[in-house]
Amino acid sequence: MTDAEFLRALEACELPDGAFDHAGHVRAAYLYLRACGFAGALERMRASIRRYAAHHGSPGKYHETITVAYLALIGQRLLEVGDAPGWEAFRAHNPDLLERDLLLRFYPEAQLHSDLARRTFLLPQGAPTTPRPDA
Repeated sequence: MTDAEFLRALEACELPDGAFDHAGHVRAAYLYLRACGFAGALERMRASIRRYAAHHGSPGKYHETITVAYLALIGQRLLEVGDAPGWEAFRAHNPDLLERDLLLRFYPEAQLHSDLARRTFLLPQGAPTTPRPDA
């Protein structure tokens, strides 16, 4: 599926239930960041996740801190290492972004999984960090 087809299917809620997994979230964030910068990507990502979740019967699934933090990490990588020629190359050069628990390097688990973090973006509070494997 091309990038354009992927975003169109996501925004139209035509991806099958479960097809918008963590890698799909990272892909959408990457594509939105390339297309419209951080502010625009955040607006589109919020809308797409909420619409998709509601369409598939999970309207409360959206998590603000995870969404903002991943967008920030992906945006930082785009600025640091550039946009390898497309999604597949970017994915191959940044495998840690596909780790579901990546944010636990920055956030204490209790904070990240709190109701407050789900509703609003929280800065990390004192989590130990570990270096990226490729750093």
